[in-house]
Amino acid sequence: MYLKKIATILSFLLVLNASFNKLGATEECFEGVSRSVFKFNMAFDAILLEPVAKGYSKLPKPIQKGTSNFTSNIATLLSIPNNLLQGNLKQFAHSTGSFFVNSTVGILGFMNPAEKMGLKPHKEDVGQTLGTYGIGSGCYFVLPILGPTPMRDSICLVADTFIDPFAHVTIRENELLSASGNSLDYYSVKTVDAVDFRAENILTFDSLEKNSIDLYSSMKSVYLQSRERKIKNSTGDTEDWDLDN
Repeated sequence: MYLKKIATILSFLLVLNASFNKLGATEECFEGVSRSVFKFNMAFDAILLEPVAKGYSKLPKPIQKGTSNFTSNIATLLSIPNNLLQGNLKQFAHSTGSFFVNSTVGILGFMNPAEKMGLKPHKEDVGQTLGTYGIGSGCYFVLPILGPTPMRDSICLVADTFIDPFAHVTIRENELLSASGNSLDYYSVKTVDAVDFRAENILTFDSLEKNSIDLYSSMKSVYLQSRERKIKNSTGDTEDWDLDN
């Protein structure tokens, strides 16, 4: 049933995104609206997210590292089916092995012994999977709270929850395991992950904000470069600053 759902969702997305294939570089379609939403997001960050992140960054380093490991381990669950759908069997093995090693030996993922074993999974999602098949990005815009995204990836945010095993045992009817979960578990992990990411990049955000003539354009450029690198599974300076974390 789970595999059937994956096939159905991807077939639907391939049809829905067929028109994006004609686009080359990502186009800005609603810049006026996006800039307004961007201002709202910056205010939200200044009032809430940044202060929380700064408080989090003062916690003992082992706690921060353990939290980061835990959320990354859960994120690996979404990478596993996407690695398989991309035909990347090496990364599929790395992601699967990393999750099971860290979830057991690593005590639910709070430690990362898999990395010492050479298992280093790449974060993957449905948007990246469609990108590897040549599906174009479509219009670029900014969503409230969630931030920048092209049309392809915004649609795939919903698709992610259909093939993510963690989403299945929390926010969706469970079809994989007999364990019960709830939406609070899912969104709590996502929130902690966002705070952890923001805390890791406090100085980088501050530097970009101080040195950018047009912060909106700078953030857009960094985001799109990061996204493209992830689709190609390449490395570079922008990969460390993962704006679509």
